[in-house]
Amino acid sequence: MMALFFRDLKLSIRAGGGAMIGVLFFMTVVAVIPFGVGPDLNLLSRIGPAILWIGALLASLLGLDRLFQAERDDGSLDLMLMQETPLLLTVFVKCAAHWASTGLPLVIASPLLGLFMNMSELAIGATTLTLLIGTPAITLIGAVGAAVAVSLPRGGLLVSILVLPLAIPVLIFGVSAVYAAIEDPAPFLPPLMILAAITLFFAVIGPAAAAAALRHASD
Repeated sequence: MMALFFRDLKLSIRAGGGAMIGVLFFMTVVAVIPFGVGPDLNLLSRIGPAILWIGALLASLLGLDRLFQAERDDGSLDLMLMQETPLLLTVFVKCAAHWASTGLPLVIASPLLGLFMNMSELAIGATTLTLLIGTPAITLIGAVGAAVAVSLPRGGLLVSILVLPLAIPVLIFGVSAVYAAIEDPAPFLPPLMILAAITLFFAVIGPAAAAAALRHASD
């Protein structure tokens, strides 16, 4: 499993520069916001957490369609289905490698982009924490969409359509937790715990559903 993790990590970075493309797209989304809303620093600081979360969500969708596509193209997907290691565990390891190459760089880049949005230190810290907890859920949800569309020649758009509605709760509670951290009356812990629960839920459901979809696609 460790060999599979590092193999997928190398492939995801080499194939189109997955980590760099995601970060550049993330930066692009955040960078164009001031041109649209104007140079109001107070407004930028208020909407900053939501913008960072929306940018991270959209950037996380990039490359999800290639999660199982390489194995489908070279025939190694059939070997994955026939090996003794449970397919569920294999899917989970591939999701972990994909998040490490695409989601983790977004988390690392978020403090710098928070400064660009004139966010306070507390808001930047809360946003980084919520992204660290919430972005794995997006990858796990995306694994299901990628498995459903693995047999389609151009399933990238379909994966985004399937994943985006399911990822909305992650966005809602991620942004809610950040605003709760910077606004005194609102409690910070409940939305953060719900966000963590969503990630843990999809950590169990996502690989199982993706494995079932992969088996169905191979029939």
